[in-house]
Amino acid sequence: MKSSTHRQAAAIAALVLCAQAGAAPTTLTVASFPDLDRAVKESLPQWNKLHPDIQIKMVSLQIEDHHNSMTTALAAGSRLPDVMAIDFGYIGIFAESRGLEDLLKAPYAAGKYRQQFPVYSFAQATNSRAGLAAMPADIGPGTLFYRKDMMDKAGIREADLTASWEGYIAAGKKLKAATGVHMLARAADLKDIVIRANLRDGEGIYFGDKGKVLVDGPRFVKAFTLAKAARVAGIDARTAAWTGEWAEGFKRDKVATQMSGSWFSGHLAKWLAPNSRSHWRTAALPGGAMASYGGSFYAIPSKAANKAQAWLFIQFLTTNKDVQLASLRNISAFPALLGAHADPMMDQPQPYFGGQKTWQLARATAARVPVIRVDKYDPVANDIVNTELENVLEQNKDIGQALRDAKSLIERRVRR
Repeated sequence: MKSSTHRQAAAIAALVLCAQAGAAPTTLTVASFPDLDRAVKESLPQWNKLHPDIQIKMVSLQIEDHHNSMTTALAAGSRLPDVMAIDFGYIGIFAESRGLEDLLKAPYAAGKYRQQFPVYSFAQATNSRAGLAAMPADIGPGTLFYRKDMMDKAGIREADLTASWEGYIAAGKKLKAATGVHMLARAADLKDIVIRANLRDGEGIYFGDKGKVLVDGPRFVKAFTLAKAARVAGIDARTAAWTGEWAEGFKRDKVATQMSGSWFSGHLAKWLAPNSRSHWRTAALPGGAMASYGGSFYAIPSKAANKAQAWLFIQFLTTNKDVQLASLRNISAFPALLGAHADPMMDQPQPYFGGQKTWQLARATAARVPVIRVDKYDPVANDIVNTELENVLEQNKDIGQALRDAKSLIERRVRR
């Protein structure tokens, strides 16, 4: 007698063959968020040629609303999509949930693709049960974006920005004095990058072995110290990320740099600063820091109605080089698929960045990013750390005390 796994594989294969043989069209529901939803939409003409009998219905919400909705749907076991997009910031929570298919098991057998992706991208979606909860779609090599025209006006070279974190802050003071422009939108950006930089393979951002909370360690002390130095120097615009005021800083040429994942280039060119074409450049992060900031994944809920077709579509989005490169071209989502990294497209000059070959830098950074352990409590720790940073920046709380308080509260909130 065949095992249940073999029976499931045979059933799924039969479903796909049936669809391809001209059965009634299947409608596949894909739940996503901006701008990842646009990458899906852009891929549909090619998908429709390959699978005309599998139609795609997009459901898109803003990123936080999307993940809250998916959390609720998984808990209830109803109103679930066939394909679920997951942002890097939430992958730990969803990977540990028991509501997603293990893509390493039959009939998916995603392990055959492991060598085609950066080691860290598969590791991020692997749960404590050694199951793969989602396939990586794109990654976020850490990048420094800066306004070359503003730096030229202030007599600041790229090397002044990248040699060290302290040099970056000193350059910010020089820029502010010469132009009145803020170096960065928010001091917390320094913290966000530094806590992710130069981790050891397998080290978590907030948690270590056996759930040990790491937020009172040297990495966080440095991150908070740099953020505080930026605030004291008056070089940040004191805005909250993703707000209208924050966006206006870029649109009105009031902010000169941003540290983020390479995907931020798309936001600059198409949303935040479309009129600043040729003025922005990209560079490595200060002090030789190597960091991953962001990335996206696709998962299949265990109670999805169309698992066979869902897996076909996920493979199409993640293992098809042309689709991956189209996402890079359309929304600046840097491919997770290593085969796309070797494509000549990576050497193309980017007009928005003054002809700079920005994707070469992202590729070089991607090759050096460490494996980062994710944890289902990462969002909890992130919120607590952000609150304590605000206490430091706004109320002048002692950094050491703030981090000790953050550690204590995290330990209470996540008792395992």
